[in-house]
Amino acid sequence: MSLDDAVSKPHDRLVKALAEDLTAVNHLIRQRMASEHAPRIPEVTAHLVEAGGKRLRPMLTLATARMCGYTGPYHIHLAATVEFIHTATLLHDDVVDDSAQRRGRPTANLLWDNQSSVLVGDYLFSRSFQLMVETGSLRVLDILANASATIAEGEVLQLTAAQDITTSEEIYFKVIRGKTAALFAAACEVGAVIAGKEDQTVRALAAYGDALGISFQIVDDLLDYTGSTATGKNIGDDFRERKPTLPVIKAIAAADDTERAFWHKCIAKGQQEAGDLPHAIALMTRHGTLEATRAQALYWAEQAKSALRDLPDHPLKPVLTDLSDYVVARLN
Repeated sequence: MSLDDAVSKPHDRLVKALAEDLTAVNHLIRQRMASEHAPRIPEVTAHLVEAGGKRLRPMLTLATARMCGYTGPYHIHLAATVEFIHTATLLHDDVVDDSAQRRGRPTANLLWDNQSSVLVGDYLFSRSFQLMVETGSLRVLDILANASATIAEGEVLQLTAAQDITTSEEIYFKVIRGKTAALFAAACEVGAVIAGKEDQTVRALAAYGDALGISFQIVDDLLDYTGSTATGKNIGDDFRERKPTLPVIKAIAAADDTERAFWHKCIAKGQQEAGDLPHAIALMTRHGTLEATRAQALYWAEQAKSALRDLPDHPLKPVLTDLSDYVVARLN
């Protein structure tokens, strides 16, 4: 499958199939991000929401609701909820990570300040709960409230694991399941729940979202060492922030004493010098950890596909299957 097939077509097909719903979601987002008394809220929110994000998570909610035969109005509310939760976490993440770039543009905390990013993120979390309550479904509220708590827990776990070269792959997967996969899973799960589908379908779509989110985050972490500025990332950010992501964890596990001393200096002590990032990439290449990480991303993409196999046929089912290729195609 070519990069164009894997990346452009599934996303474009989803956008086309869900065009009317996406228009409604975007309208609701703009309506609910407004603030009569604090104009900075829509300014900061618009900077991120309208920065060219692919709306992947809310489209998962729309698509799964449609796949499950839902004909009511509340999948729009849930898709907007998912996008607000995601945007809130990005605003908070950029403050925690002291990031300067997001989606190829300066971050909100750089253009405004940390206080504005944190408080607007809090506002969007509050708005998201208002939206989900409007559906009248306690089960939906339970799923998204739990996802929000899990995301925060994953972020805190990542914070405590940072700078620790003893971080294991088990901890890494707990982090990414929390900070990324939880919202992917919830976005898919609530689409089935709002449609009133049986537990087997709900579980299958939640498993799909979980695996898709894991694959997505592994790819994102790998691109920090193998990507380019075209991906919207600053190459080496995770290294400079001393985050032990999967390729680094694998490299440390394979390191000799000299290499382990290098990782201790750079990650544990933060004593980084010019040339350390290329040397780190060289070590990961030497031990095959970049390729091993890529294999993990492909494995989880296949798990996502597998979760969908027993679901009834629907025009959107093959598109969701192809999305699994979409997330890993960024590595090509």
